[in-house]
Amino acid sequence: MSVIERVEVQVFEFEVPDLALGAHAAAGVGNLVHRPGGRLRTQRFAVRIHCDDGAEGAYVTHWVGTPSTLGQVQMLAPNLIGRDPEQRELIYDDLKREVRAYDHMGHGVLDIALWDLAGRKYGVSVARMLGAFRTRLPTYASTYHGQSEPGGLDTPAAFADYAEACREHGFVGFKIHGWHEGDARREAANVLGVRARVGDAMHLMLDPACQLRTFADALYVGRACDEAGYFWYEDPYRDSGVSAFGHQRLREKLATPILVSEHVRGLEQKAGFLLAGGCDMIHADPEYDMGITGAMKIAHLCEALGLDVQMHACGPAHRAVVATVRNTHFYEMALVGPGMANSVPPVYACGYSDQPDAVGADGCVPVPDGPGLGVEYDWDFIASHRTALLRF
Repeated sequence: MSVIERVEVQVFEFEVPDLALGAHAAAGVGNLVHRPGGRLRTQRFAVRIHCDDGAEGAYVTHWVGTPSTLGQVQMLAPNLIGRDPEQRELIYDDLKREVRAYDHMGHGVLDIALWDLAGRKYGVSVARMLGAFRTRLPTYASTYHGQSEPGGLDTPAAFADYAEACREHGFVGFKIHGWHEGDARREAANVLGVRARVGDAMHLMLDPACQLRTFADALYVGRACDEAGYFWYEDPYRDSGVSAFGHQRLREKLATPILVSEHVRGLEQKAGFLLAGGCDMIHADPEYDMGITGAMKIAHLCEALGLDVQMHACGPAHRAVVATVRNTHFYEMALVGPGMANSVPPVYACGYSDQPDAVGADGCVPVPDGPGLGVEYDWDFIASHRTALLRF
């Protein structure tokens, strides 16, 4: 039996060209804009779990690599010392209880690293451990937000141009993240304009990211989604995507399926939201929802109720889960835009990528099939860009 003897966390920084924060300069992935010549300085962190017999697992964060998540990882990592790393169900339960007063964002990182450890120990991919049946995943382009400054996705025409380019590139779908101003009329016009440009050959989705100001605004834009035949309508308005009652009422008035619960954390709360009628599809994320263990529990909850689940965002853990789950549709390449690279960390020494050029002519990305998560990290890059090393 392996026993965990230490956990290391390496915090590192890197730059992404031609991106910048918006005029208010507030940190947050939704606030990024295209700025030619810009250099966005970005922080992520890597977790490595070491056992007494040499077994090791690792994970490098994508969208969850924030200072607040790092703080929770520091709270939780000491709880792993001296434990059997293969007891993931018990560890899941204990860590969930440990941060019950918080948003659980630090939990998923550690769980994913434990899955990687088990796969590497036995020489099998996490996808195979989960029972995956897909080797390639249909992928949609998930855009950066519309911006007020010139450039990038600054007009409805720019969104339509980019949707057409993504269709020609091979993406099977396109998801709009609109403008932060929450102007319902502009958002509705954008919904209709993109559909008019790409026709019926591409799945379209809308995610206002909770920026529409009122229920009435959400209803107005939702009716445009109905008219344009959108595949789903996600997190529309300023309840922050957590009001089951409000979304149940919205569902009564719209034909477009409602995808909500990205901001409702964990199995039990998502179950309550779903059973209260708050959505047609559940959103889950191995980083956000307490790891691969948590994401699979949520997928099985939806399966039991005969409903679909959509995995939020991207990464090797996400690919393993999407490859396994029957009741899901696409892999989300988040976030992209014209001249705007996906700002995920450039830490892969194995060719893995979540940039648009990773999408093949079939509109798919591959599922890694090597041991563990199936990726190899460039630890020299991480060390050379490191700003902090924490040991537990």
